[in-house]
Amino acid sequence: MASQRARRRPKDFVRLITYLWIGLGGALGSMARYGCSSLAARWIGETFPWGTLIINIVGSLVIGFFATLTGPDGRALVAPDARQFVMVGICGGYTTFSSFSLQTLNLVRDGDMLKAGANIVASVVACLLAVWLGYVAAAAINQTR
Repeated sequence: MASQRARRRPKDFVRLITYLWIGLGGALGSMARYGCSSLAARWIGETFPWGTLIINIVGSLVIGFFATLTGPDGRALVAPDARQFVMVGICGGYTTFSSFSLQTLNLVRDGDMLKAGANIVASVVACLLAVWLGYVAAAAINQTR
């Protein structure tokens, strides 16, 4: 029993380190998102969500570039934790749209256009519906004061 726990500890420690790298990347990505959004609002204005659009485009560019460069057929050999740090941590903290974009691209590359289209439509419609429902629920709570 004790030997089983001793064998399990290194895996648990490695998993913990991965979570810490992702958390650090997420914090950095979130701070970058806030900074970029603030800059866009000051420079371009707030009549259109330019900051969010720019962030989603840049995040999608970064995750697509990094995933391809460091993937199995890529030129750069990167440790799994480094990939998680950049793709899940930084890009995920910066924008979750980058993950959606990469997953949709992978469906297209695999030739599964139906699933790719369904992912696009379902994500946009479901997320808009969810944000509206969240708004309605919070507005109802606000009215009960």
